[in-house]
Amino acid sequence: MTTNKNSDWFELTNTDEVDSPALLVYPDRVQQNINTAIAMAGDPARLRPHIKTHKTKEVVQLMMQAGIQQFKCATIAEAELLGMCKAQHVLLAYQPLGPKLDRFFSLIQHYADTDYACLTDNIAAATVMADQARALNKILTVYIDLNIGMNRTGIAPEDAMNLIDFCLNEPSLQLSGLHAYDGHLRNPNAEIRKQESDDAFARVTGLQNRVAIKYPVHLPIIAGGSPSFPIHAKREHVVCSPGTFVYWDHGYANLFPEQTFVHAALVITRIVSLPAAGIICCDLGHKSIASENPIDKRVFFLNASDLIPVSQSEEHLVLKAPQDHHYKVGDVLYGLPYHICPTCALYERAITIENHQKTGEWMIVGRDRKIFH
Repeated sequence: MTTNKNSDWFELTNTDEVDSPALLVYPDRVQQNINTAIAMAGDPARLRPHIKTHKTKEVVQLMMQAGIQQFKCATIAEAELLGMCKAQHVLLAYQPLGPKLDRFFSLIQHYADTDYACLTDNIAAATVMADQARALNKILTVYIDLNIGMNRTGIAPEDAMNLIDFCLNEPSLQLSGLHAYDGHLRNPNAEIRKQESDDAFARVTGLQNRVAIKYPVHLPIIAGGSPSFPIHAKREHVVCSPGTFVYWDHGYANLFPEQTFVHAALVITRIVSLPAAGIICCDLGHKSIASENPIDKRVFFLNASDLIPVSQSEEHLVLKAPQDHHYKVGDVLYGLPYHICPTCALYERAITIENHQKTGEWMIVGRDRKIFH
């Protein structure tokens, strides 16, 4: 399939230089999304983007050049990537225990240019953290992880005061704020989603106020992800931590059409077989795109919207096509993942596309379980 310079934004003029399946990233559109997020927040200081989506130093550097200096991550490798980039402030949005806690302290010692913090949601874990910090002659910065309805991690705001008492009175811990993730709030109706977010957030500010009455401290709040970002961006004195916004994906675009982020990453695949009438097979298997969703909600083809996924295996995606279709073996398809974050983690590199041409590669360093530490 050939294209020309007047093709849609996603199409390549040099497809013969890109093997498939591959992850394509469009840096100019990434920059556009970063600019949009800063404009929505009003100040880059109000952003603490999660790097779980892109996991690359290049995107971190684009954000830092735009004035963003604080980040969030979920794994030790992502935290180390941020240290390698000399990010000023990094929150590991996880409660590290066992070997993970050892590795986290190793990062703190090795990457002196970065101020690291992590989450905690119970006194037993906080005690282990404090004991290890004391043994290393360190003061560990922590945020209280609050459960405001997602029921994945965290402590209910109404039950958090004893944990806050412990952290504020433990010399080896520095309590720096509250963390509230509301990823369960995904109602496609923006007004309903806002009301649900407001109700959940009121529990957080209620705790913040109770702490302020008891102690001469003000605990800042880090809140939300991409679905609730526009809501939290309008609150005063709240730091927002969206992640998916930087690449965007088909799932969020469908659910949250009021958000103006643009697609900045996709997968490229080729038709490899026409095994039967009305059936097409391409090289986009489980190993190449996030497959946790039902088969019809894994990929949307920008240049072949009439193709319907019917089955998938490790290396193949089988599609139903109109009986009178004109698709040929070797044709290139451009697919928007419904879920871009785990899709990125399936690739060791992203191919950068500028002016419809392959221009380079971004290594997805943060996908590894371990970099050095």
